[in-house]
Amino acid sequence: MLEWPSHESQTRVFWRSCTRAPPHRRRCLSDSSGDPAVPPRHDPLAALRQVSFLLYTSSRGLSVVGLTSLNAVIAWQVYEISGSALNLGLLGLAQFIPALSVSLIGGATADTYNRRNIILIAQCVPLTCASILCVATLGDWVRLELIYGLVLFIGMANAFEAPARAALLPAIVRPETFANAVTVSSTIQSFCAVSGPALAGGIIALAGVGAGFLAYICFALSSMLVLSFLKVRAANSGGGKVSLAMVREGIRFVRSQQVILGAMSLDMFAVVFGGATALLPVYASDILEVGPAGYGILQGSFYGGAFLTSLFLVFRPAIDRTGRALLIAVALFSIATIAFGLSRDFYLSLAIYVVIGALDRVSVVMRQTTIQLATPDELRGRVSAVNQSFIGASNQIGAMESGFVAALTSATFAVVSGGAAALAVTGLIRTRLPLLYNYRVSTAVGSMRQPVTSIAAVPPQEQPASSSP
Repeated sequence: MLEWPSHESQTRVFWRSCTRAPPHRRRCLSDSSGDPAVPPRHDPLAALRQVSFLLYTSSRGLSVVGLTSLNAVIAWQVYEISGSALNLGLLGLAQFIPALSVSLIGGATADTYNRRNIILIAQCVPLTCASILCVATLGDWVRLELIYGLVLFIGMANAFEAPARAALLPAIVRPETFANAVTVSSTIQSFCAVSGPALAGGIIALAGVGAGFLAYICFALSSMLVLSFLKVRAANSGGGKVSLAMVREGIRFVRSQQVILGAMSLDMFAVVFGGATALLPVYASDILEVGPAGYGILQGSFYGGAFLTSLFLVFRPAIDRTGRALLIAVALFSIATIAFGLSRDFYLSLAIYVVIGALDRVSVVMRQTTIQLATPDELRGRVSAVNQSFIGASNQIGAMESGFVAALTSATFAVVSGGAAALAVTGLIRTRLPLLYNYRVSTAVGSMRQPVTSIAAVPPQEQPASSSP
């Protein structure tokens, strides 16, 4: 197996190049003018110049293509079998239960053991479940009960994989390129996610649901192969084993940091009320009447808008007022959701869903950058797990809420009322959490270089990071 330079050796080489070069050639921390007072020139490809990041993000991209296609195939199959929006909501319930119950344990595991190995082991679970569903579909003995049971296991595996992946990224890139790595990773993820749902819709239309499961199996195996070449060290938890005390420490840290808690809460409630993804099969089949191909295009348009926005964020300097940007993006996301719910024209709906995907990506990048920069490495797995619990709760409860409300009223009422509720929640958080609105990334960048061994070393946030508008 190939041996790649470790993160520590890369960092040592970088700083030697900075300190040993003649003064007129020291450009590591300044722009090409050589003046240290001038901010460094923005390099949109800084993260991609590191081999470890290339392996990480290539594996992640293959995984995202596979998982987004798998989710689309499963949702279509459930609606095809049952014809019920309520059963689509139950899919969210099947994924939310394990995310809520074991995600915090997954975070503590990521802070204790080798994060790459955790990801590889976790990926074996959806691979096995997709294989079973493929055989059951081709053999014509698939049932809703089987789908829900396997989806539950997929959700449980994701509760371990997600915090490990999130906590792994800061450990494989140089600290000064981390903010760029978050945006670049998000961009590549969005690009890969564009093809997943569209690919699923095309495969279903041409070869059936069983072929969609076969496609996921190929992507999952490729992702695991690429990730196996990444060399990382085990997390340094200091305890050697997962414990309940570790879980409690992570929760206490999140509760003590109002900006982190506010960012997580805003995203959770906005998606719970404002998400329309769970009802896309209903819109594609019954309202817009565009069939499986149109369903795949609608799914892909969301990720297309997300990708274009991520690309824009990569090539522009980092946003400092991430809290304000997050609030504005979520408010516009809510308004666009209302417009999508009211639309009856496929092309208008497609354009609106592109905008929804773009605004969602702004929210994701702002939230991820804020949370990761504000968290010491010793706690990243557990904080990522708490964040994953919020994300899982928003996505899955949102799917349940949409399905239940649509079953009681209509799909249109579910989407429109949800967007209005998300807009109201955004206004409430803006009013009640001024710390989030006033947050600046520049006040917290230094925390990445300050290792913390106890939550007591990080003071709770009691005053706004900045009172200026």
